[in-house]
Amino acid sequence: MSDGFHVYDTTLRDGSQQEGLNLSVQDKLVIARHLDSLGVGFIEGGWPGANPKDTEFFRLARTELDLKHAQLAAFGATRRAGLKAADDPQVAALRDSRAPVVTLVAKSHDRHVELALRTTLEENLAMIRDTVSHLRAEGQRVFVDAEHFFDGFKANRAYALEVVRTAAEAGADVVALCDTNGGMLPDELADVVHEVVGAGARVGIHCHDDSGCAVANSLAAVRAGATHVQGCANGYGERSGNANLFTVIGNLQLKRGMNIVGDAQLAEMTRIAHAVSEATNVTLSSQAPYVGHSAFAHKAGLHASAVKVDPNLYQHIDPLVVGNDMRMLVSSMSGRASVELKGKELGYDVSGQKAAEVVSRVKDLESKGYTFEAADASFELLLREELAGARTSYFTVESWRVIAEQRPDGVQISEATVKVHAKGERIIATGEGNGPVNALDTALRFALERLYPELANLELVDFKVRILEGSHGTDAITRVLIDSSDGKAEWGTVGVGENVIAASWQALEEAVTYSLLRAGYDPS
Repeated sequence: MSDGFHVYDTTLRDGSQQEGLNLSVQDKLVIARHLDSLGVGFIEGGWPGANPKDTEFFRLARTELDLKHAQLAAFGATRRAGLKAADDPQVAALRDSRAPVVTLVAKSHDRHVELALRTTLEENLAMIRDTVSHLRAEGQRVFVDAEHFFDGFKANRAYALEVVRTAAEAGADVVALCDTNGGMLPDELADVVHEVVGAGARVGIHCHDDSGCAVANSLAAVRAGATHVQGCANGYGERSGNANLFTVIGNLQLKRGMNIVGDAQLAEMTRIAHAVSEATNVTLSSQAPYVGHSAFAHKAGLHASAVKVDPNLYQHIDPLVVGNDMRMLVSSMSGRASVELKGKELGYDVSGQKAAEVVSRVKDLESKGYTFEAADASFELLLREELAGARTSYFTVESWRVIAEQRPDGVQISEATVKVHAKGERIIATGEGNGPVNALDTALRFALERLYPELANLELVDFKVRILEGSHGTDAITRVLIDSSDGKAEWGTVGVGENVIAASWQALEEAVTYSLLRAGYDPS
């Protein structure tokens, strides 16, 4: 990416301030590599000197990060009041980080200067001027984040502009205007950015999402003349988060026609978003624009009918451009077109009367509590049964039971026994677990692994229970959704029963059946 427009990621610093997000040094190195592969121009690694973890990150980055596209930026503050920049330990930590770029946070709201920094407006300008010029003289490139700029502009326009002017004259390459409280709306923000750009400085934008406008505000700022945009992967950040950098990149490249990253890099964006999610251990919203699992999912029968004719009728882009894919959801809202398209997606030819029969059965099952939106494996097994006239089966269940015990030492344990028939054998197996479902899963695996060794790779990765209201007053039914994986793919199964254990057994049985289908075994 050329220096004509900057994409600046602050996931490792501002994004890590999200509640519940805690990154190790190794996590940060992994995420930095992913962001570099996307083609961002700058990766803010943290605040060296503020905490040992960030200091260690910059030390390791010198030898362990081989960045192909991005430059590493160190974040820090202007010197403290009354000190020279050359004598301030915090500024020294920025020098010692050896980062090619330093981003300095500077106060641009007069009340923050007087109440938070407890210094004068004149001294704050001197702090900015001295720190920028010192770091420039030491050979580092300097960006300045004008904190609380828009609120400061409203309160004291002349002083906020003077902060920008001072930073630029001291040698800052970019002054990023920060909507720190996240309360701006796009039209008013664009007016302010346009005025600052007119004053002659190179302007960047840094938006928070407290009003739900971080991405819109970032786009408005770019249209008003900003040539540097900051954000976080997957919208991470304190409170409501920062501008989602993936959404910003997608919109600038695909809607505004800007050359932000290469086409091949853009096609990796969905994978990268999910890889970062794995590294942070923060689940990516399924409805995230461009990269979410549901971003191109179609449920309504009317939509499916149109998509069958032309996918672009209900999609704003081709999902493959960002590495995502179109998905058809099967539910009680589905029509024949939904079932036909979902069948095609799964590799089955479902049409005509057979499609109508599948729709009828899906609607009947959903009226009883089943759902297939998040249970593709259960739907595929249902589809195979309708097409073949027989249930896919690798084993039959004679019986199962489970007991839960609390021992004198306070330890709780569950024990399950299953009796199954498979490949002409009657097998009885028991298993223990930390709960009834875990015990049943263990016992079923013990029973079948000798005949089907691939089951050793099967893992239950998620388990969801929902109690559904019934039609008979206080009666209720339970729905269980299980996500499973064989290390290569994940799939969902659903079970419904009068209690959580019965519903769980249904979902477990289908998870194991689908695993064997994936492994290539011929069903009986």
